[in-house]
Amino acid sequence: MVDLGALVLGMAGSIDQWPEHGDPLSVRTTAAAQQGGGHLHEPADRSSQEWFCEAVAVPARDRPLKVRAQTWDSYDGPVITLLEVDLGLPWPGDPGGESVHLGDLPIDRCGMLLGDAHALDSFVGLSGESIDGLADVTYWGKYEDDAHACFGGESMSQVDGRRGPYGRLDLPLHEAHELVDQIGDWLSKDPRTGLTVGADAHTHFHLLDRAGKAHPLLAGQIELDGARILRLGWDPGDHSTRHRGERAWDQVYAVTLERAGTTTLLRWTIPAEPDNPE
Repeated sequence: MVDLGALVLGMAGSIDQWPEHGDPLSVRTTAAAQQGGGHLHEPADRSSQEWFCEAVAVPARDRPLKVRAQTWDSYDGPVITLLEVDLGLPWPGDPGGESVHLGDLPIDRCGMLLGDAHALDSFVGLSGESIDGLADVTYWGKYEDDAHACFGGESMSQVDGRRGPYGRLDLPLHEAHELVDQIGDWLSKDPRTGLTVGADAHTHFHLLDRAGKAHPLLAGQIELDGARILRLGWDPGDHSTRHRGERAWDQVYAVTLERAGTTTLLRWTIPAEPDNPE
């Protein structure tokens, strides 16, 4: 007997908003997975609406799954042209069939999530509360070295080892807000412009974003309710030039089930620009 789950590939910026429009994500994905997979969107009874929740759900073996990506070099670094997930299941269709089109997804500027549907029911998104009472404070810009000398912190590493913003991580929420106020007071006493300060509560979204900062594909993982959740970020230059506007501008890309021998793959294809071969 094969234990099945429901795997979701969805837009990170809205993954926690499904209950606002009806059934929880796990209820919707279970129904789609029982039919072999499908495209979830809002409104559910009409065509996909711009800027609303979107995802694709498929049945999958209830175990860790292999995820692969093909890339090409875009404006500021590598971006995904092909995402594949081995679902750990036999090919369900006609032995001669090669693919099943499930739907088309835009690339969310907040990134894309891949994970178990039931685990994602408890995902805390961009505007949620801290899950552990902690937050991270970061600051960067023209006077960052002066601020670092006054307030300390460590340099966050980014892709290719480049130095990121200074920051103090895992602070209790009240300490994080006090530090932001202290930096603000310091700036006002000797007026300076060009320093940006941010305090990010430990939501699941933020922890995934933090985990992927130094990865070439901005890929980060966390554990949520016993399942591994993967977030894929997107190069800002590539998104603003090729994918900006998302569904409103018909910037959507095919998600399919593919036969690989006797097994089944979930595949998302995002073509490279014609003059930039894969």
